[in-house]
Amino acid sequence: MPAANGAGKGPPLQPARAPCHIRPAMSASIQITVNGEARSLPAPLPLSDFLAGAGLDTRKVAVERNEEIVPRSAYGTTLLVAGDALEIVHFIGGG
Repeated sequence: MPAANGAGKGPPLQPARAPCHIRPAMSASIQITVNGEARSLPAPLPLSDFLAGAGLDTRKVAVERNEEIVPRSAYGTTLLVAGDALEIVHFIGGG
């Protein structure tokens, strides 16, 4: 009588696995407020990418995030998260 685990007859039996469903990666979206307007953005999104996508020159804006000024040097490392409130001031030169 053969062994119950199939020993001696081909590869050993593997335990049954639940079906694995792989879904394509989908970017999540987050809700933030920009100058009082609700916006939906892909997440994660660095502040610098948001500003570039909005067509803003990072040298000519000041950004407040959740009532704290974000240093320009931190725009690339500051990730926007759900619930963030941004206030953006754009400087315009002239005379």
